[in-house]
Amino acid sequence: MVYIDISHLTKDYGKGRGVFDVSLEIEKGEIYGFVGVNGAGKTTTIRHMMGFLNPDEGSVTINGLDATKSSAEVKRYVSYIPGEINFPGNTTGEDFLKDQMYLSGRGSWERAKELSHLLQLDVTAKVRSMSKGMKQKTAIVSAFASDADILIMDEPSTGLDPLMRDIFLDLLKQEQEKEKTIFMSSHIFQEVEEVCDRVAVIREGKIIEVTDMENIRYNKNKIYRMEFKSLEEFERFLSLSYQIKRVKAEDLQVFVQIHDENINHLIQDLKSFDLVYFKEIKIPFEDYITDAFKEEV
Repeated sequence: MVYIDISHLTKDYGKGRGVFDVSLEIEKGEIYGFVGVNGAGKTTTIRHMMGFLNPDEGSVTINGLDATKSSAEVKRYVSYIPGEINFPGNTTGEDFLKDQMYLSGRGSWERAKELSHLLQLDVTAKVRSMSKGMKQKTAIVSAFASDADILIMDEPSTGLDPLMRDIFLDLLKQEQEKEKTIFMSSHIFQEVEEVCDRVAVIREGKIIEVTDMENIRYNKNKIYRMEFKSLEEFERFLSLSYQIKRVKAEDLQVFVQIHDENINHLIQDLKSFDLVYFKEIKIPFEDYITDAFKEEV
């Protein structure tokens, strides 16, 4: 079921800035990642989803409602973490969290206290005196304690240390178990790879790639590195008809890309070679994204 539908969204600020013909379909219950460099169009897209901007062309619908025309109603389903957090007034973190629950008409103070303890957030501190990391934690607590059906988050882990980031990712997984729908922009490829079901890559305001993360985590096209004991063995292997990704001649090493269905054939061939080692090389999501950018150049 498509829960968030972004259809041919365009917002042209001139001089190549904005978003252009962006179309994405986010299904109910999935964690959807949105990656790109600064200025690529991530925040502009998210602000349209929140109804803060009117598109030049195209539309965004959330649960069947137009995100611009029915913005107030859409916010009944959505909790939002902005990319730049500026709290109104100078209340304590506790007062801010309780005000957000009152205004949205949903959420649990007990849950907010649990989350604050988990994230080591001092809710007695004044919001204006909080560090960037503390403000980020406050926004995260507010979002997760709200019990919204949809979480839309713009770089939500910015300012968190590695331990807090791990806790945040665990919270995302818990929300998915509750069938929440999560749309998250991020520049941290490792966290996207760990939690997202699908990821869209945006470059210069245009979507250049949408991929199912299962295809990245369990890629059937593997890369293997092997090192040979002698130059003769090394050169003999290179004469075979394998797809060579890289060669390190000084170390007598060869990197081969091969599909799972052909791995037995490779193993049989290697039985006649004298190897120092043979090892699969995992391809991180960051490398996949780098390749996607290269293909667009």
